[in-house]
Amino acid sequence: MPIQHDGDDPSAPTDGSASEAGAANAGLPRATSPKTRAHGGAAAPPVPGDAADLSTVWLRVFLEVTRHGSFTVAARTLGWTQSAVSRQISALEAALGGAPLFDRLPRGVRPTEAGLILVPHAESVVERLRGARRELAALRDAAGGRLRVGAFATADAALVPRAIAAFRARHPAVRLGREEGLTPALLDRLAAGRLDLAVVSTTGRAALDLCTLHHLLDESLYVAVPAHHPLAGEDAVRLPQLADEDWISGSRRPEGTLLDAALRHGFRPRVAHVVADWTAKQGYVAAGLGVTLVPALAAEAVRPDIALLPVRDEAAPARAVYAATPRGRSLTPAGTAFLAALRTSAAAFSV
Repeated sequence: MPIQHDGDDPSAPTDGSASEAGAANAGLPRATSPKTRAHGGAAAPPVPGDAADLSTVWLRVFLEVTRHGSFTVAARTLGWTQSAVSRQISALEAALGGAPLFDRLPRGVRPTEAGLILVPHAESVVERLRGARRELAALRDAAGGRLRVGAFATADAALVPRAIAAFRARHPAVRLGREEGLTPALLDRLAAGRLDLAVVSTTGRAALDLCTLHHLLDESLYVAVPAHHPLAGEDAVRLPQLADEDWISGSRRPEGTLLDAALRHGFRPRVAHVVADWTAKQGYVAAGLGVTLVPALAAEAVRPDIALLPVRDEAAPARAVYAATPRGRSLTPAGTAFLAALRTSAAAFSV
């Protein structure tokens, strides 16, 4: 039989009114069981051994009684009546099969063997819930949690690092993970839930319509030529002026690359060297082995022994740059803050 608490006052109210007020002060709900509420106020007997019937309120009350060794002191700490505390313990005992959790002593109570077994489990549950509350609060305030971002290579030259620096200065407790890849691969990872946000571009003809796009900037193009090239002193060039040049590109085929722009101008560039790395491309240009297109986001990192010429293209900018997020999923506060940092970083580029 579930025990009565020590020193129970027969005159204490049993309608729960006092316990309801105390529960509000203690951050606990009114002292009723979930099954009582689920059955419209009629108490339904819990199923012994059914963990789903264990109320966290019961566990917290149980820990208070264990901590103080007294129903009276636990009730005072919680701001409840003694009878309300007793009912919570009785409900917990019933849900666990009816074994008493406390032995009554001349002064106070102490846990039975069953109670001692329950203590570490109850502490674990209560602490996990407290931890969840802390993490959710941190997530809400962008003061914690995790954010996973990806970006294509040239966005990593300056746009993304500046955004990361500004974001970390404001939200140092957020765990920020970053990876680099081509736009199609980044979109795949975004759709699979392995990224929260990706900086992508229209290069590569990727399926951008499968995510939510946040426009950052429209990026113009430069062409890098050797310092001794006849056009090196020009203020700007048109791509058809370079139709007979050897080109250095990351792919043998221009489709889906920056050299798509040449196709728009009516010529198919002759790719003499396939080089993926931007630094290596500049080395080939400096050696006089050809010319290459450089997106505006990478223009700040060009070596001094090559000439960088703006490309005149009245038809359209070479590509648009977006922050992509999964369609149908809300951005976390940290994600929203990072998107704002990206927009501030993008506004600083004259592209």
